[in-house]
Amino acid sequence: MRDFETFSIKQYRGVIFDLDGTLIDSMGMWSEIDVEYLGRFGIEVPKDLQKTINGMQFTEVAVYFREHFGIRDSVEKIGDDWLKMARDKYEHTIMLKPGAYELLSFLKNENIPCAIASSNHYDLIEAVLRRHGVLPCFKAIVTCDDVCAGKPDPAVYLKAAEMLHVPAEDCLVFEDVPVGVMAGKRAGMDVCAVLDPHSADLADEVTALADFAIDDFFPCIP
Repeated sequence: MRDFETFSIKQYRGVIFDLDGTLIDSMGMWSEIDVEYLGRFGIEVPKDLQKTINGMQFTEVAVYFREHFGIRDSVEKIGDDWLKMARDKYEHTIMLKPGAYELLSFLKNENIPCAIASSNHYDLIEAVLRRHGVLPCFKAIVTCDDVCAGKPDPAVYLKAAEMLHVPAEDCLVFEDVPVGVMAGKRAGMDVCAVLDPHSADLADEVTALADFAIDDFFPCIP
């Protein structure tokens, strides 16, 4: 990891954010949904579930649940059930991470284009960004389903850079988990880790993989 004193966000021509656990404080909510959803089938959530599914496409996770837990519902039905459980929280309770609004406002004022590159569902991404008034800050929203590849494959980040019309090597990525950091690095981008309390067990690994690490976004604002 590089010394954060060398960090300057102004050196980048594009900035790409992961969503859950990075830009918004939602990882605890998804853990709750896993407990509630699997509980319907009398299944206890494995301790390593989040680590296993981190970076997967939304539909990949549904396939994993169906096959691994023996759920008979279709992949589409599983995904629809999750969306119903999550939508209310994304529209009413999920908050931005500290400093996120201020950083996005700064980047917009500096004409540094931003994108979202997430494994979440497009409708949920748009809902939470609109609720917090930051949807206009993003020139592009790309999901892993758009590129048919989950993280750590770099495809979602490369597609986001393409949509920003910025070379990959001139982009900065914000990520919170190892597979996401690896995706950004494999895309040839600098990566700043956003340490999330819900992924505290991954902090050492994510810090070792990233170029920089922060607890909130305020240190990134000049």
